[in-house]
Amino acid sequence: MNITDVRVRKVAKEGKMKAVVSITIDDEFVVHDIKVIDGEKGLFIAMPSRKAADGEYRDIAHPINSDTRERIQKIILKKFEEVMEAEPEMVQADA
Repeated sequence: MNITDVRVRKVAKEGKMKAVVSITIDDEFVVHDIKVIDGEKGLFIAMPSRKAADGEYRDIAHPINSDTRERIQKIILKKFEEVMEAEPEMVQADA
């Protein structure tokens, strides 16, 4: 599996969520709404999720193992940092 594209939309609102990301896998499959969160231990990603009937949030799409999650997170956070360095003054509102 190769992540062939990463698109970062910075969030203008104050808070822990810093960006919403879409990734393309092997130029064939896209996952939208991956969130970049600023947590107590630094930046991390949260996979797209929805609220279930019991009030809990469940991931809609997610890696099967921790190695894949770490690889995806590393690629996304690298791209996020590049975007922040390149365009610090430009902030796009969360749609």
